[in-house]
Amino acid sequence: MPTVTNSISTSVAAPDLQAISRRVRFKLVEMSHRAGTPHLGSALSCVDILVAAYWTILRIDPQRPDDPLRDRFILSKGHAATALYATLAGKGFFPEDWLDAFAKHHSPLAEQPSPTCAPGVELATGSLGHGLPVGTGMALAAKIQQRDYRVFVVMSDGECNEGSVWEAALFAPVHRLDNLAVVIDYNKWQATGRSNEIMALASLVKKWEAFGWNALEVDGHDLGALTQAMSGLKRGDGKPLAIIAHTVKGKGISFMEDDNNWHYRVPKAEEVEAAKKELGLA
Repeated sequence: MPTVTNSISTSVAAPDLQAISRRVRFKLVEMSHRAGTPHLGSALSCVDILVAAYWTILRIDPQRPDDPLRDRFILSKGHAATALYATLAGKGFFPEDWLDAFAKHHSPLAEQPSPTCAPGVELATGSLGHGLPVGTGMALAAKIQQRDYRVFVVMSDGECNEGSVWEAALFAPVHRLDNLAVVIDYNKWQATGRSNEIMALASLVKKWEAFGWNALEVDGHDLGALTQAMSGLKRGDGKPLAIIAHTVKGKGISFMEDDNNWHYRVPKAEEVEAAKKELGLA
């Protein structure tokens, strides 16, 4: 087993994705503790989705983050911004020490992403329901301009309560946007309770299929399955792709897993140390 450090590796030829995910997770815990910001459970649930995307799928050069031919990645659930920032730093979009100033005055890394706040951040998100409509527009622009880039949007399950999501879901198949994929971080929690008790979300696969999308379900913490699923965005059939990723809120830290209190709680110093040990980084 390779030596695990607290730094997020960016230069290995065949990356150990699980080790990368563990290091990203610890960065999120550190950032939440240092900045005193919540939403840690929501960030932890989508880490594996981001790691699979950035280390195996996306065609983006960290040295050319504005390349017009780059793939676009939108984290629509902007309250999980720490997961995006730590991932971008790990891939070399900006120095990792920027993470130390997360959510501080004059920091480029705000608690929720702002426009062009840092290299690799495509969109201001946080007001839920906007990421997919904008991503749909980006995918349509690629078709009009005859460019080969793809658009990936990560949403929360609670975000599917928003009407704008379903307007975009209706729009994309009509315009044959087979360069667009949405990954739903289905951790089964919203701010105030279980997702399926607040709104009738299930079955998400059948809903997206009924709207004209290719749709499938995966284990949202199986990095191989996520890679295979996102690789399923094929050009030619005219259908966008919806991936329902079953995840666990607070994944990776046993005392945070499936506990909605970590939507609001900030870890104490001793909890940071406990997380570090559990992730094998102590």
